[in-house]
Amino acid sequence: MATKGQKFKHLTAEEKYEIIEPLLKMEKGLWTYSKEMGISSGLLHAWIKKYNENGMEGLKNKKKPGNPLSKYQNKKNLTKEEQLEYENMKLRIENELLKKGYLMKGDGTIVKFTK
Repeated sequence: MATKGQKFKHLTAEEKYEIIEPLLKMEKGLWTYSKEMGISSGLLHAWIKKYNENGMEGLKNKKKPGNPLSKYQNKKNLTKEEQLEYENMKLRIENELLKKGYLMKGDGTIVKFTK
């Protein structure tokens, strides 16, 4: 496993299963095994719970959405179409924030949250 200060290695569902298999077969205790493996007991418990609920499908990594604006922010010269797409995305995000109760300044920065 990754040590402090290292990037976390994303494990496949099969690798996660190999790690929790002794726990599922009741060969080892959670606390001692977590110290042996260098993985938190909470993470092991979460993997076991996901496996018990959904099998191997539960151990698969979920795709996380990235920042949709980043592909436009890093470019210096945008085409007219890219400029319009960028502006459209910014307005959609601002609209969603307003629906959730955030107050905005004219330049699009968030002022405060109201309920």
